[in-house]
Amino acid sequence: MYPNDSNMKNFFSNIKGDAFGGITAGIVALPLALAFGVSSGLGPSAGLYGAIFISFFAALFGGTNTQISGPTAPMTAVSMVVIAGIIAANDGSVEKALPYILTVFLLAGLIQIGLGVLGFGKYIKYIPYPVVSGFMTAIGVIIIITQVLPSIGYYPKEDVEFVQQFKPKAEELILENILKEEAGEGILVLEDFKETVKRANDISSDQILKESQTLAAKEASGVTGAVKVFPRAIKNIKFLELILALITIFIIYGFKRITTKIPSALVALVVVSGIAYGFGLDYKSIDEIPTGFPIPVMEIFTEFKFTRITPYIFTAISLALLGAIDSLLTSVVADNMTKTKHQPNKELVGQGIGNSIAAIFGGIPGAGATIRTVVNINAGGKTKLSGMIAGIMLLVIMLGLGPVASKIPAAVLAGILITVGIGVMDYKGLKAIPALPKDLKIGPLKMSSEVIIMLVVLILSTFWDLVYAVGIGLVIASLLFMKKIGDLTAKRSDVKPLKEEAWADESGFPVNLKEEVFIKHIKGPLFFGSTSEFQQLAKQIPKTAKTVVIRLGRMQYMDQSGLYAMEDVLVDLRKQNINVLMVNLLKQPEYMMERIDIIPDLIPREHIFKDFDSCLKWIKLNVKDKV
Repeated sequence: MYPNDSNMKNFFSNIKGDAFGGITAGIVALPLALAFGVSSGLGPSAGLYGAIFISFFAALFGGTNTQISGPTAPMTAVSMVVIAGIIAANDGSVEKALPYILTVFLLAGLIQIGLGVLGFGKYIKYIPYPVVSGFMTAIGVIIIITQVLPSIGYYPKEDVEFVQQFKPKAEELILENILKEEAGEGILVLEDFKETVKRANDISSDQILKESQTLAAKEASGVTGAVKVFPRAIKNIKFLELILALITIFIIYGFKRITTKIPSALVALVVVSGIAYGFGLDYKSIDEIPTGFPIPVMEIFTEFKFTRITPYIFTAISLALLGAIDSLLTSVVADNMTKTKHQPNKELVGQGIGNSIAAIFGGIPGAGATIRTVVNINAGGKTKLSGMIAGIMLLVIMLGLGPVASKIPAAVLAGILITVGIGVMDYKGLKAIPALPKDLKIGPLKMSSEVIIMLVVLILSTFWDLVYAVGIGLVIASLLFMKKIGDLTAKRSDVKPLKEEAWADESGFPVNLKEEVFIKHIKGPLFFGSTSEFQQLAKQIPKTAKTVVIRLGRMQYMDQSGLYAMEDVLVDLRKQNINVLMVNLLKQPEYMMERIDIIPDLIPREHIFKDFDSCLKWIKLNVKDKV
């Protein structure tokens, strides 16, 4: 369906450039796919599967011709939290947890498709920059801190002394599980604990060790966990792993100074892995990459239990939104480079299809990848074919070089990820902190509201939860924005005697009626942020005034709070026997006032005028000078 809408001629119009661009982007994606897979907790094959299927299908069905998609740092950081939580809830077994993990990823992809179909692509641009900045910097910090441990060769599950600390807790959890099983089977009876004792006696030391390792890994997970175990890691440092990681980082940054035509991460991966393997060094390698074509994980469907994924539905929505933002920002970069215009809703559908299919085959979720897209464009990629070729290239590498890739040192991928973490942080936003205007006063301190938002998102994302941090950041940003708009609207919307403020068409107003008539100019929306100022109207009008003119030509919008504020004011004015005239009432506010019968109950239709001249005629006929 999608390839045909720009016709097949265009699809194959740049085969040579697309082939070179796709192959180059695929090569660039290889080390990152492996690294993100390892970082996620599902292993390098999950990263490769994600890169293969997302790249191919997001390109085929997406709305950005030159976009290269696959696992990215933000998506992996959120996925890592999901994976760790579900594994912990399944007794530390990746095999048991995998169907539920992939179901969450599949749900995220389906949500993305829904967002695209419903046309939400155009709304992504309204996410405030400080929220994005704080989030991206937090992603960088999380990646760097969590990769410090593998870069020095420390793995909590392999630290015997550390794991031993969790033995009592492990035994307690195993016993709890036995009691739960018996309760479920209906054999847990107070008078007879024989079955409980029998099952407890059957617990092996291997079971206790495995549970202890799971608890140890959970304790050391995330930024907080990594910081907690860092002193132990330093005591158990493996200098060979550290040297491999440092050489990797050095090559990545150093080789860029020589040339950028060859991906420095790939050079580092090949050179350092080759040296480590060639010299037979005693290093820790990554998990084995399966050979053969990826097969669907049918347990997603056969073992589906809605109750197991309900705690992660909000996370799936967040993954979908994050992937949408990540992809559409990359689409904008691609547009600027190619002088084209992407289709945001179609791009969301493509990303959703890619993520859904990747999940079915056991891959981690991803999004449009900026660096890989730039590489593709610079290498000659111009059509969707380039992204599809990148996916095929990765599949060929996996099928042909899977056993070789399994020999890559884990420290090398940790080094690559540290450079990714350094690169993903928003230095532009950080540098701007001292220069941003201090528009918010908190006690005696003056601070920038945008800096506060960015720091809140950064700190909460790093030490608590990425998803909730973004939600809180959006709420704070929205509240501060509404406060600013409310303040501005209130300043521009004062109630003053006519002689103090007059618009051009009010210059001919009779001088003898200036004490009897007051005019209210509403300049901007009447919403919950400006209602308190508007409600002062009845209190500000002197006793001599018997007519109030409310000029509404610049009030384009009224929300429910504004509507009820207007009703309260009109009721107060009616109690004082003050006539209210409205001038140039626009459609939306008029519709709102009609819904609760402000018109005609409080404001008769003959008191609503299209322009000030017709209102003035009414005033001259009906308002008498009482002075």
